[in-house]
Amino acid sequence: MAKFMDVHHGMKGITAEQLRAAHQADLDIESDERVHFERAWADPESGTVYCLSEAPSAEAVQRIHERTGHRADEVHPVPLTV
Repeated sequence: MAKFMDVHHGMKGITAEQLRAAHQADLDIESDERVHFERAWADPESGTVYCLSEAPSAEAVQRIHERTGHRADEVHPVPLTV
């Protein structure tokens, strides 16, 4: 499976608890699309959230995010890791 980094904008002021809850919502249904969300990061000041996942496609990642109410603004493949 491929790795993806997705980006959410407009989440200014997000708290650790809100990030944890959003990440858990994804984890709760990720198997429906054979996605695994590995980690999430947030910058509350800028309102940017990043999620790293392993998935069959960018569309599968987006479908999970849409179902949990936080559609990604960008989904990028990550073909190389060091």
